[in-house]
Amino acid sequence: MHHTTGVGRTAAVLAAALTVTALMTGCTPTGEDGAAAVPSSPASAPSAPAKPSAPAKPSATHEASPPAGPTPAGGTKACTTGQVKVSDAHQADVRPPGTGTGAVVVPVTNTSTHPCTLQGFPTVAGAGNGSPDHNLPLATTHSGPATAVTLAPGARVWTKLTFVNVQGEADGYCVSGATPATFPTLVLGVPGAGSHQIAMDDGIFAECDNKVTVTAFSSAEPS
Repeated sequence: MHHTTGVGRTAAVLAAALTVTALMTGCTPTGEDGAAAVPSSPASAPSAPAKPSAPAKPSATHEASPPAGPTPAGGTKACTTGQVKVSDAHQADVRPPGTGTGAVVVPVTNTSTHPCTLQGFPTVAGAGNGSPDHNLPLATTHSGPATAVTLAPGARVWTKLTFVNVQGEADGYCVSGATPATFPTLVLGVPGAGSHQIAMDDGIFAECDNKVTVTAFSSAEPS
């Protein structure tokens, strides 16, 4: 009778274990078609719907500032007091009959280095005792239209003043029965360009009823 030693039994057990391990290592689970089964990945979570993009903001626009106001004669500024000189009046060629002043023509000159515009009618006052502080405004009547006139540097415009004329000799008389008035100087108001004291180039102003008819400033010299 042969007796198996402990060492032999151990060796036999190890050999059997190695055989089983080798058999298991060569086996791989397969699918129905024989391909190796691959575990499926978990289903992806549905992505959140994209947020609609905000509408683009319109770019800022800059509105032009409204003009401060219309300027006459295509953008040329109105004449100011410092830009004009009102010269002494001279007697008009065409005037009412009588022995008084009748009518005078008054020139206004642009003495500045920039063009400017005049438009409108003058105001007229008698300077009492030759002083503007004692003005006697005359009632004015406008004659003809008033259009804007552009004065280049050194250019002139004119206005004509026609009075109720004094009649007769010496101190004369007024047809209305009023007493004639005389003024050594007048104060002429120019629209936008101040008041200017003027004299006659020959004599003094003599008129009746403290009335005067005036033409608008014009580039054409009246007669």
